[in-house]
Amino acid sequence: MNNLELAKIANEVRKGILTGVHSAKAGHPGGSLSAADIFTFLYFEEMNVDPKEPKKEDRDRFVLSKGHTAPGLYATLAAKGFFPTEDLTTLRKIGSYLQGHPDMKHIPGVDMSSGSLGQGISAAVGMALGAKMDNKNFRVYTLLGDGEIQEGQVWEAAMFAGHRELDNLCVIVDNNGLQIDGNVADVCSPYPIDKKFEAFNFHVINVDAHDFDALRAAFKEARETKGMPTAIIANSIKGKGVSFMEGIADWHGKAPNDEEFKIAMADLEKVGAELCQK
Repeated sequence: MNNLELAKIANEVRKGILTGVHSAKAGHPGGSLSAADIFTFLYFEEMNVDPKEPKKEDRDRFVLSKGHTAPGLYATLAAKGFFPTEDLTTLRKIGSYLQGHPDMKHIPGVDMSSGSLGQGISAAVGMALGAKMDNKNFRVYTLLGDGEIQEGQVWEAAMFAGHRELDNLCVIVDNNGLQIDGNVADVCSPYPIDKKFEAFNFHVINVDAHDFDALRAAFKEARETKGMPTAIIANSIKGKGVSFMEGIADWHGKAPNDEEFKIAMADLEKVGAELCQK
């Protein structure tokens, strides 16, 4: 898939994020928007997944460790065809299968229930180890937040993955620099993130999270790296694509009102129109 096609899909994913969060009047748009290009690249180019066979044994696995950005995952799964896009408006509503955090029992395409920060990477490490023990060739991907990696369990999992040389594991850190309480560096700095993962025997790649060529090269390098897991530090912009949300910590966990939603969707419609001219 070429970059223009990916950009168009990512723009639709961002629309889906805003539609779901606005309808729910709750949720986490900022980190979902910053990771939209990563979600898009994973599901539309990188991973071996099939919405017609969501449980096929040889599929690649994905764990959303920062589970609160479920709106981003759901919008991507819908765009891929795992369930109808119209269902995004049921986000967080009573009776909906699209809960505030991913639920592997009820949502097609979700490989692991997540939401308690710091725990998703441990599940991903377990999946990767299981694949090695069973001589399976699938790869395991997990997306963490830069605020999330303040959690200690993340580093226990990283130590184990590095020790076991799990080269079928790819950890992605959405490094948008902001968390619910403000700047990640001010709340409890995890920097330098790359050096920390290197210390746990990871191959580390720093990348622009919004550059599809850079993402393509990074994931290719990860696949070709043997004898150690890979950590991709994806430098991103919180609220990417929406003018008044970009780089603003307040949009970590609140929904846009009707007027804000209209402005945000207009921003994305403009981007979509520009992409169609290319």
